[in-house]
Amino acid sequence: MTTEIHKYQRKELQLKSLLEITQAINENQSEAILLNIFKFTCLVHLNIKALILYVAKEGAFENKISHGVKGNVPMLISADQVVDEKSTGELRLELEEEYSFEELETYLPVYHKDKMLAILFLRRKDQSLDLDLNFTQALTNILVVALENKRFARKQLEQEILNREVAIASQVQQMLFPAELPIDKELKAKVTYLPHSMVGGDYYDLIRKSEDEVYFCVADVSGKGISAALLMSNFQAALRTLLRSDADLEMVVNQLNYTLYENTHGERFITFFLGHFNFKTRELTYVNAGHNPPLLCREETKKCESLHAGTTILGAFDELPFLEIGKRENLQKFSLHLYTDGLTEAMNPFEEEYGEERLEKFVDKNMIMDPDDFHRKFLKKIKEFSKDVPLRDDLTLLSLRFQ
Repeated sequence: MTTEIHKYQRKELQLKSLLEITQAINENQSEAILLNIFKFTCLVHLNIKALILYVAKEGAFENKISHGVKGNVPMLISADQVVDEKSTGELRLELEEEYSFEELETYLPVYHKDKMLAILFLRRKDQSLDLDLNFTQALTNILVVALENKRFARKQLEQEILNREVAIASQVQQMLFPAELPIDKELKAKVTYLPHSMVGGDYYDLIRKSEDEVYFCVADVSGKGISAALLMSNFQAALRTLLRSDADLEMVVNQLNYTLYENTHGERFITFFLGHFNFKTRELTYVNAGHNPPLLCREETKKCESLHAGTTILGAFDELPFLEIGKRENLQKFSLHLYTDGLTEAMNPFEEEYGEERLEKFVDKNMIMDPDDFHRKFLKKIKEFSKDVPLRDDLTLLSLRFQ
């Protein structure tokens, strides 16, 4: 009769345990509250005196509950240190000598679809009474799956927030680029922009300041993602403000460098090419700040050259160590091709880069060509080269043909 009463009482306590934990899960209580309810449920309603609960987390098992244990136990156990001998049903922990689980008499691995989600170590309160391991394992399973669902929901929410932020950053970035590029008797422009992801770190611009003057630029910020896009938007705002004033190229570049260095403390940098052409004087001036040198092609001589003159990357020093303004005079019919390193670093299946040499050969062969046709032909060429190998960086090519 006594045994029957004990069984009845135990079932009653188990039901209470189950009710408390499921009620907390249904109320969407926090992880900390769920762990506390589980701990006190085990200690009050079940024959448990000491317990440690490890829960799987990114290639390891994290100590979530530790009660009634005096010995030294790890806060984190690497998944590599947990050897699950499924054939014998034995679980071995290959831990450093300083750690010990000797004072705990048994353990319960908790699985969900063949994946070990947790390990529960136990010591009984009353040695004369058995532990209902099946029920304890089931209760632990309910808790751990609830924690896993919480973690998944949190990750999903974080991902949704990130996706929204990326979408906003992408919209902001699209606003940086000129809405239309000029197509008239004096100047025709064409751009190919292939971002590596939704938010890129490349920037190009073309600003017709007056009937006689045009500015054009290409830039590449270190890093990727939202922070790179925001940094580039600040850079663009500063550039456009400076170009609206009467600042010369030297002042523009020095001020951009100073602003960038102040904002990032030398931790981020931008490679940048800025050119200015005067249609009346037929003079081109430019600054290359550590960027891939654009190619200038004169139609009358059928020769191309690279535009190197300038300075170092922007944002690395509080003051630019040197600065040279490049100049070309008496330019009649000519083309300019500005690009970022995503173009020359495009890879093929043999891990070869497209490189500057291939680009220069392509430009030499297609020098006197309408920008639309040039870009169409170039895209075909780079696709043939890469054989569908994904880009490793943003690719930008801006072509300008001055008539």
